[in-house]
Amino acid sequence: MSARVITVTSGKGGVGKTTVTANLSAALANSGKRVVCIDADIGLRNLDLILGVENRIVYDLVDVVEGRCRLQDAIIRHRSINNLHVVPAAQTREKSAVSPAQMIRIANELRPQFDFILIDSPAGIERGFKNALAPADEVLIVTNPEVSAVRDADRIIGLIELTDPPPKTSLVINRAKVDLIRRGEMLSEGDVTDILSIELAGVVPDDESVLIAGNKGIPDLDSRAGQAFRTIARRLLGENVVAKQDHSRGFFRRLARIFGG
Repeated sequence: MSARVITVTSGKGGVGKTTVTANLSAALANSGKRVVCIDADIGLRNLDLILGVENRIVYDLVDVVEGRCRLQDAIIRHRSINNLHVVPAAQTREKSAVSPAQMIRIANELRPQFDFILIDSPAGIERGFKNALAPADEVLIVTNPEVSAVRDADRIIGLIELTDPPPKTSLVINRAKVDLIRRGEMLSEGDVTDILSIELAGVVPDDESVLIAGNKGIPDLDSRAGQAFRTIARRLLGENVVAKQDHSRGFFRRLARIFGG
């Protein structure tokens, strides 16, 4: 069986894209699936830290494409989570060290060995984004329920739609603060999905346990955020799990002019 390649990306940095990649990879592996996550953020790698494998890196993605090692030599198996593996990014190279064609070749070599390949994309729309998008069967766009993050996500969606053929695209709303949403002081899930016109894969609540788990290098799938990642994983696995939405319109009318509505 050939793996599904899912690229996790965002319009801007700081929305928690790498955290989503790490936790969703762990949730899928916890479901019994063989998972490898690739850090495509060359020069700014962080996925290895969040998954606690930073001290075990011998070879990285650039070593593979430049022929200093086999792809198998760069794959690190997580010690605490069965079925979870990591291919780290290079820390001292430029994003131009890897090409879209090379990313496709790496993904194709990994497909027979895994059920899921998750690619942690750099933020923005430059070379790193194109590298991460090239092999994708599907794309998860991560945004926070904030005006600037949503507007940047809208731009990324437009770029993805220009690819031929465009991959299936869905949305993860990260760091949602329920109290602010209820008071109409933060965009609701309904606001964001109305603005972006994109399928919602799930909503992850703001939860300090994510930071604590990231510092320890072991995702906490029993926390509030962890349960949300489990739900997103179940949806990716084809289960009919409803992505809960709050259809409050606290900001929507005011925001319509920002997005041309």
